[in-house]
Amino acid sequence: MWMEGICIGGWGSHVYARAHLATSSPTHPIKPALALAIGEYATNSLCPRGRPRRNNMSVRAASTAPDALRKGIAEFYDESSGVWEDIWGDHMHHGFYDPASDVSISDHRAAQIRMIDQSLAFASLSDEPNQKPKSIVDVGCGIGGSSRYLARKFGAKCKGITLSPVQAQRAQQLADAQGLNAQVSFQVADALNQPFPDGQFDLVWSMESGEHMPDKKKFVNELVRVAAPGGTIIIVTWCHRNLSPSEESLRPEEKNLLDRICRAFYLPEWCSTADYVSLLTSLSMEDVKSADWSDNVAPFWPAVIKSALTWKGITSLLTSGWKTIRGALVMPLMIQGYNKGLIKFAIITCRKPNTP
Repeated sequence: MWMEGICIGGWGSHVYARAHLATSSPTHPIKPALALAIGEYATNSLCPRGRPRRNNMSVRAASTAPDALRKGIAEFYDESSGVWEDIWGDHMHHGFYDPASDVSISDHRAAQIRMIDQSLAFASLSDEPNQKPKSIVDVGCGIGGSSRYLARKFGAKCKGITLSPVQAQRAQQLADAQGLNAQVSFQVADALNQPFPDGQFDLVWSMESGEHMPDKKKFVNELVRVAAPGGTIIIVTWCHRNLSPSEESLRPEEKNLLDRICRAFYLPEWCSTADYVSLLTSLSMEDVKSADWSDNVAPFWPAVIKSALTWKGITSLLTSGWKTIRGALVMPLMIQGYNKGLIKFAIITCRKPNTP
C-alpha cells in the first residue's frame, strides 16, 4: 500500500496482537484463523467488474458519495503519512523481494527502491539519453518518494498529485531540502480529473493508487489522456483475482472480505488485473502486459509487523488518530486475502501509440 494509493497496505499491519504476529514469516504466513476482522466501518464500494475474457464491466452504486470518498482518502493520509514516514521513510509502497527471502527490518527500504526499478524494467523503460523520459507525472504521489527517485534517475521533470494537502506540502519540503525544487513539484489534485493538458508526460506513473479510484474506466482514460504519444504508462496496484469464464462475480465470502478492507482503507470496490488490461486494450494502447507480483511482496508483511513491535511503532500508531488505527486493525484481512489467492499485487504497463 502505499498513497493516495497506498502504502496503506504497508502501514496497516503495524499494529496487531504481538503474540500472534511475532511468529509469522514469509514461508509460514499468518493463518487465516488469526486473520479476523476487528470491526465494521463505513465507506463506499464502486469499481468495474466483469469476466476477464470479456469487456463486460459494470459499476455498482456506492454507499458513500464520491465527494465523501475523496474527503475520507485525504483525511486518512493527512493523518497517517507522518507516522509512515517516521517509521518507514518516504516510499509509501510495498517492497519487492525474492519470494523465499528471510526479510529483516533493515532491508525494507532497499526493497522499496527495488520495487520501482523492477517496475521500470518490466515496462522496458530505457535510461538511454535519447530514450529516457523527460517529463513524468506521479499519480497518487504520497510524500513524493517515487517522484524524487524518478526525477534523479532520469534527470526529468516530475509533477506529483495527491488528494492530501499534508502529503503535497511534505513532498515539496523534502524535494526542496534535497535540491530538487527545480525538477519536482506537487499539488492537490484528483487523479480522475488531472489538471494537465493532453499528451504532456513521457511517463505516467501510478504506484499503489489505483485501488482508491472509484471509476477505473475514468482513471485509465485520464492516464492515457495525459500520456504523450509514445509515452509509457505504469500501473502498480491491488486487484482481486481474475474471474473464470464461468463466473459473473466473486463469491459472496470473497466480496465480504474485500468489503471489510474497503471500509477501513477508503477503497471503492476492487477490480481484476484482467479488467485493467481490457480497458487499456480498448483504448488501443500498445505493448499491454501484466504480471502478478503477489509472491514478491508477501515478505513485506513480516517486515512491517516486526517494525510495529517496537516502542516507537506502537506509540506512533496510538498517537496518530482513529483512521490510522482502524486501517491497522484490518491488516490481518489483507494477509488472509493474499493467502487465499483473492488479493493480487499486480503491475500493468503499456505504451501510447505514437500516432492516433
